[in-house]
Amino acid sequence: MAETSKRIQMKAVVFAGGVGTRMWPLSRVESPKQFEKMVDSKSTLQLTIDRLRPEFDWEDIYISTGIKYISLVKKQLPKIPTKNIVIPCIFNFFKCFRGARVAIIAKKSPDQPMAIIWSDHLMKKVSLFRNVLQAGGEYISQNQDKILFIGQKARFANQNLGWIQTGKKVSDFDGFKVYKFKTFHYRPNIQLARQFFHRKDYVWNPGYFIATPKFILERYKRFMPGMYQKLLKLQSSFNTSSYQKVLKKIYPTFERISFDDAILEKLEPNKAVVLSVDFGWSDIGNWQALKEALQKSKKGNVVKGKVFPWECEDSLIYNYTNQLVTTIDLNDIVVVNTDDVLLVCTKESMKNIKKVVGHFKTKEKYKKFT
Repeated sequence: MAETSKRIQMKAVVFAGGVGTRMWPLSRVESPKQFEKMVDSKSTLQLTIDRLRPEFDWEDIYISTGIKYISLVKKQLPKIPTKNIVIPCIFNFFKCFRGARVAIIAKKSPDQPMAIIWSDHLMKKVSLFRNVLQAGGEYISQNQDKILFIGQKARFANQNLGWIQTGKKVSDFDGFKVYKFKTFHYRPNIQLARQFFHRKDYVWNPGYFIATPKFILERYKRFMPGMYQKLLKLQSSFNTSSYQKVLKKIYPTFERISFDDAILEKLEPNKAVVLSVDFGWSDIGNWQALKEALQKSKKGNVVKGKVFPWECEDSLIYNYTNQLVTTIDLNDIVVVNTDDVLLVCTKESMKNIKKVVGHFKTKEKYKKFT
């Protein structure tokens, strides 16, 4: 395991605003998956913060979430300063909020490395991930004209994730190899995913990166000049009595475009590098991904709560009630039992969960279950 030489001062922005429909019925509009206890009686949001502490001071951790989830964040993370809980979702423009958050941080710390983190992921090698963040922060502090993407070594031919193609090695830094960045590939078909998996120059893209706020704002200035001017207005009003008024006025005028499309897809390759290792990362986007992350053997079951599986294999059975859930002779099945909904489906059928929830939203008698 690589060890970084010192602790670098940096910021972390943790995104916790999505609903997570594919993990229904546990994940609901009123309490999305990142706030639900899925592993070791903790939510993935709490586990995410555990991975950042104590290397990151509480003052340097920002939570980006929806207005209806403020109380959930405060309850689960009581030490996070209230001013660090950011509310981007008041107009359902969550994807374009990264620029606003960067602009706000840039007002006080334009040249300090900033890590972008997601709240619904799991990590097996926490110490290694911490070292990766520290090394990446140190690299950016010395190379402020760059953005550093953090890659995860692929474990299988995953077609549901983004991939990063790397180039030649740039340097050895704090015990890690840093490579040139070539390009992104988002959710390739299975044939391409298999090709990527067998090549050394392709890695999974967890969506983590480190850069200075100044660097990101300069990209907005170059690629999205109209939005850049609005970000400057938002930045100048921050920590003043007019901030909320300016936010409500400017935010709805932001173009509905994701950060990836606005900035990352247009990024100059010579301005980006990749640090990639196997730190046991998993994107908990659906029940199958959670099972893959927690499964200890290929045929093993993943269970939670009062569960008695009899002659079952390769199944996930989560019970959030006081009832006993007994399963018999099941193979490759997902069972999720909550106080008001019981879900039973095969692995192949999990892709239809989002469609079912979408159908429920159109039916008055089922809306309450979404």
